Amino acid sequence: MSSFWSIWITVLSLGTLVGCYLLLRWCLKNFAGVEEGKSMGHTFDGIEELNNPLPKWWSTFFLLTIIWGFGYLLVYPGLGNWAGLFGWTSSNQSVMNLEDSNAQAANAKENGLIVQYDMEVKAAEEKFGPIFDAFAARSIEELAADEEALKVGQRLFIQNCSQCHGSDARGTTGFPNLADKDWLYGGSPAEIKHTIMDGRKAQGMIAWETMLGGEQGVKEVAAFVLSLSGREVDAAAAKEGQEKFAMCAGCHGANGEGSVAMGVGAIGAPALNDNIWLYGGSQRVVEQSIKHGRAGVMPAWKNILGEQKVHVISAYVYSLSQD
Repeated sequence: MSSFWSIWITVLSLGTLVGCYLLLRWCLKNFAGVEEGKSMGHTFDGIEELNNPLPKWWSTFFLLTIIWGFGYLLVYPGLGNWAGLFGWTSSNQSVMNLEDSNAQAANAKENGLIVQYDMEVKAAEEKFGPIFDAFAARSIEELAADEEALKVGQRLFIQNCSQCHGSDARGTTGFPNLADKDWLYGGSPAEIKHTIMDGRKAQGMIAWETMLGGEQGVKEVAAFVLSLSGREVDAAAAKEGQEKFAMCAGCHGANGEGSVAMGVGAIGAPALNDNIWLYGGSQRVVEQSIKHGRAGVMPAWKNILGEQKVHVISAYVYSLSQD
């Protein structure tokens, strides 16, 4: 924070507390010229106004809150760049990535800084660590049949995965449905865990417009692709597209059956004959996919959640496709 804004906040904060104290002092004085407890000479609807002072208990508590405010601003950071007497902070500041967070947490621990977030994380690890240790000792298949483990996995999924895959894990445009049996990188427990642990970076489908001879070629291949899933298309265009589809068969298979990625660096290609579409299955969207290409990325979660939590999430995700 710049010096200007630091001074601005400090003046406003302290000025407000001083102003409250002066207002209280002013309200405690008798400016009416009438002895306290005596009539002010006003009556309304049978009610007589008396010159009564503020209740003692009320003014005392008001004064205590002002003193509390000064004490709070002295102990905790709140006056601009003032760090407080004990160096307390709610969290590590200016964190840009996981490496920054880990480095600042280590620095806080080394220098004895009081970071509330780090303290809460440590307390949570001490409380819940044994629970996740017990889960990690069991197989994913076993956890997938354990109701309590699935509840934990579902909470972790909602907190960390639902932003992309949806709270029901059924995905949306560009993010795969995890509740069906259609898996590009494999749906076994080990493969699901590997995907979550290390993430996935698609080799990518290149843009084909130039190689297909322009927009007409794209339309023809799109027509053939849609016909593979039983859609009604222009038969002539689909026939022309079938010949050009030979360039696509290397990844998607001669009949559009697709291929599951096997091993590091392997290319997985979605099936085109099942009417399941990651980016949409309309004529226009399929043409866009062929014309411009597609490439998806899922981040690795092993350094964010740790293997034990990933193990439980894997069990939850695996259970979704077993119903």
